[in-house]
Amino acid sequence: MRGAGDQRRRNRGAQAASGAIEAREAASTAFYDMDQAQKYIDGRVTVFEDLDAKAAEPVRREFTGLAESADAAAVAYISVLDAHDVDDQDRTPAEYDAARRAFVASTERLQHITRNLNGFAERLAPKMARLEAALDQLPPRLTAARDAVATADAAMAAAVQAGMDASDPEAELAKAKEILAQLGSQGLGGLGLDGAIRKAEEVREIAERAHEAAAELPQMAQKVRNSLASARTRVDVVANRVGPVKEAMKVLLRGYSLACWQDLKGAPESIESAVTRARERLNEASAHTSRAEWKQAQQALTAARTELNAADRRAGQVTGRVDELRAVAADPSKPVERVQFAVRDAQRLAMAQPGGPAPQHVRVLDSLVERLERAPSRLTGSHPDYWAYLQELESIKTAAGDVVARIRAERAGQG
Repeated sequence: MRGAGDQRRRNRGAQAASGAIEAREAASTAFYDMDQAQKYIDGRVTVFEDLDAKAAEPVRREFTGLAESADAAAVAYISVLDAHDVDDQDRTPAEYDAARRAFVASTERLQHITRNLNGFAERLAPKMARLEAALDQLPPRLTAARDAVATADAAMAAAVQAGMDASDPEAELAKAKEILAQLGSQGLGGLGLDGAIRKAEEVREIAERAHEAAAELPQMAQKVRNSLASARTRVDVVANRVGPVKEAMKVLLRGYSLACWQDLKGAPESIESAVTRARERLNEASAHTSRAEWKQAQQALTAARTELNAADRRAGQVTGRVDELRAVAADPSKPVERVQFAVRDAQRLAMAQPGGPAPQHVRVLDSLVERLERAPSRLTGSHPDYWAYLQELESIKTAAGDVVARIRAERAGQG
């Protein structure tokens, strides 16, 4: 009987040991599954952060909480493993049973966390799929950027070989190369997917601008040469206007009141000074041209044109003033007729208003009629102030035009 009892105890011990070992293996498998899931998802979240750091912030926070739970479960599992040596054959059935229960509990905890991790991965998957689909856009953008840089480089080399000063487009292209180098060495470099795509586009656009600028250099050289020749001809033309302007000023001084020409006083001298400055700028442009400094030559040409335009306007003001004053002196009523037409046009428009003319428009137009009637009274004395007379008429015409504009604006607002 004692032998049969011993056998039963041995059988119970063997069964208990086997159950404990199976539970340990199950816990080991659960631990491995959880560890693999944690490592895989950590990698995916890291990729998410590279692609879109802002959108990844809440994702990383959620995963951090899951990872902390996983780490705690892993520590607990290792503690159970250390506390229960189920390979020790001297263990009692009760000890094996305690080990089995501890491993089962650890397995359940590990599996629960693994399910949470897998659920998190499932929610993350669509976001990652969208980002990775967008990621497919980056390589062709980078290729286009590199091609644009290479094309610009070739244009730059051709311009330099032709003796052009390509320093400006070269500086522009250097910026593109620097950005491209950062993208090449650092990947997304903390820019995120959208940022990297934008940078690639920026490189392409900068390189294309640099290419266009380099390609335009030969045309700019010819344009500058042509403009320089044209400007030299024009400066002589403007210089030749000084004589007629001096004669016109004599006519104004002898035949008209001070008010008719005082704003033009010193015009011949100012024109001569402008011509002198224009010649200096043209000499500068010529010097830049000899050194193939086309941009600087263009700037000097622009400055010369500015001086010539100012001189031309001033000369036109003087000679034009004489023509205007002679015309009004010959027939003072002629300019009045033009102004009368403008005032009458405004009156007709006001009368055609639905409900009759607005009082404010009537008041203004009546005052303009009165001013028009008084205008000829300004022409008194042996040297009438024809210029003040013309300015008064122009003021009346402008005021009539303002009334017309207001009436039309009011009609448009009512419509």
